[in-house]
Amino acid sequence: MPASIILSNLSLSTPDGRSLLSNIDLTFPAERTGLVGRNGVGKTTLLAAISGHHVPQSGRVLVNGTIGLLRQDVQSPPGATVADLFGVRQALELLRRAERGDASADDIATIDWTLEARLVAALARLGFGPSAETELSRLSGGQITRVRLAALIFSEPDFLLLDEPTNNLDRDGRKAVTDLLAAWRGGAIVVSHDRGLLDTMDAIVDLTSLGATRYGGNWTSYRAQKAIELAAVRHDLAHAEKRLSEIDGKAQEAVERKAQKDSGGRKKRAKGDMPRILAGARRDRSEDSGGKTAQIAERRRAEALDAVDTARRRIEILQPLSVKLPATHLPAGREVLWLDGVSAGYRPEQPILRDLSLAIVGPERVALVGPNGSGKTTLLKLIAGELRPFSGIVRVRPDFALFDQAVSLLDPEISILENFRRLNPKAGANECHAALARFMFRADAALQEAGSLSGGQMFRAGLACVLGGSAPPSLLILDEPTNHLDIDSIEAVEAGLRAYDGALLVVSHDEAFLQAIGVTRRLDLAAKAQGEHDGII
Repeated sequence: MPASIILSNLSLSTPDGRSLLSNIDLTFPAERTGLVGRNGVGKTTLLAAISGHHVPQSGRVLVNGTIGLLRQDVQSPPGATVADLFGVRQALELLRRAERGDASADDIATIDWTLEARLVAALARLGFGPSAETELSRLSGGQITRVRLAALIFSEPDFLLLDEPTNNLDRDGRKAVTDLLAAWRGGAIVVSHDRGLLDTMDAIVDLTSLGATRYGGNWTSYRAQKAIELAAVRHDLAHAEKRLSEIDGKAQEAVERKAQKDSGGRKKRAKGDMPRILAGARRDRSEDSGGKTAQIAERRRAEALDAVDTARRRIEILQPLSVKLPATHLPAGREVLWLDGVSAGYRPEQPILRDLSLAIVGPERVALVGPNGSGKTTLLKLIAGELRPFSGIVRVRPDFALFDQAVSLLDPEISILENFRRLNPKAGANECHAALARFMFRADAALQEAGSLSGGQMFRAGLACVLGGSAPPSLLILDEPTNHLDIDSIEAVEAGLRAYDGALLVVSHDEAFLQAIGVTRRLDLAAKAQGEHDGII
């Protein structure tokens, strides 16, 4: 039987019982499918249900074939190596014993002599070549992502389930993933906000609060089809609303005419111009006619209301995210960050950063670039005070905010609202709710525990709590801010940051994002490490 994944009447909910997706019927053949949708709609949960890591509320998942799953934010145990990710540690140790002449005859009979060559080939497909004994703790987030992808294809599954596979990857890493999927001959379901990667897909499945819809073709084709579909639905809604308005208008006219007629009849009866029997008969006929007219009008109005409701159900009613930041009034000459001759890392004998100097003054916008492992995260930890330099000076304004990829400035054990109050202790109740509403956390949504949020929701909650107050920080430090945001949210954040009048230091491999927020210069850590120009453009 050909490889496929079939979802039958599938309903999913969060661990706390909140409904995500209902009555989903989908078939994924052995093709490359992009899975898109707003943050928190259930994309990651759907992949978990397909792979058997999440129990559906109801319905069935039928998998014909084997699956390889790439999950987000999976922590490796201490001491884990590349070989552990590939699941070949014992097999490699046996191979090493055989090479040393320490293996028994029975051991030699079970050895896979091609194992090491196949492992190296899998790593090379992702443009990376650490030894199998390399500890994962020594690799950057992007390097670990590449190794985990290599481990997936090493097992040769029928289906790849990839949750944001280009997160944390540099330009070369993103290209390696795109090339891998372009050449992949099995099935793949890819959750991603990477528009370039989505353009290599054979189909797009759009998840909304209304359900799941499959569109043939890549991302560009999907956007075109979606625009046509939404235009048609909006036309239907406008027509239905116009019809309802017309019916309400005619009903009001009929009420007014009847009121005038009844008033005239009452005046005639009061004057005695009409025999009592005839007046009574006319009144009865009027009441009977009025009742029938009211019934007809009510039926027509109910039909019009149903048409409006049907049209509205076909449109996902979503208030778009709007990132509007209060002014910081940061003067053009004010120093916000200064590093002079800094060397830092985790071992003094092998610093990751050497003799680094950087100054950001006023509302500058600086991009921190370089390949995975060049020291970008180390520099952010240094600025945040999580690391102390081996030498040199670090000076930063106290009113800065660092958004790392885990959004660790939020307490995961308390609600979004409580986090806002913790970070903005002078804010009143109305200010709290209004600020969170601007970031799409309205009413009960603001009461969700931060730890229960999806990656995109967590980042948005962090933005709300830090930037939603009356006095935003004069320096924002963002570490891969687009990693967990859906595409609509990325565009909204871009618009908000374009209008922000403070300073920005941004780590990102998303070139479109860097251009959209108006980055003025770049610090290339790879160029700095190679002793070239200081990397500032």
